[in-house]
Amino acid sequence: MMLAFVLSALLAVSFAQQTIHTPPKVQVYSRKVGEFGKQNTLICHVSGFHPPDISIQLMKDNEELPKATQTDLAFNKDWRFHLTKNVDFIPISEEKYSCRVTHGTNVKDYAWDPNM
Repeated sequence: MMLAFVLSALLAVSFAQQTIHTPPKVQVYSRKVGEFGKQNTLICHVSGFHPPDISIQLMKDNEELPKATQTDLAFNKDWRFHLTKNVDFIPISEEKYSCRVTHGTNVKDYAWDPNM
């Protein structure tokens, strides 16, 4: 099954230049309500993108947070992909947290809002 997934992903990449470039939909949120000074998990869910050439970085004040974990790249029937990355953190009010997504040559930061 894993081999079929890898072959499918490689096939998708090979046709990437011939297909429409679909930008990702990005959601940045925390597992619990955003309370400063309390343990939480920062999550970045990226979906609906094609081709699968993407990277996700969880950031604190423009520095990548260490020890983040990422799901395996997965795709839907329409060959649009999705991926999630998360990291444990203790938010501090003076710090800015974000998800930096690089898709192809496009780089964009998405801010975490503790009030969500």
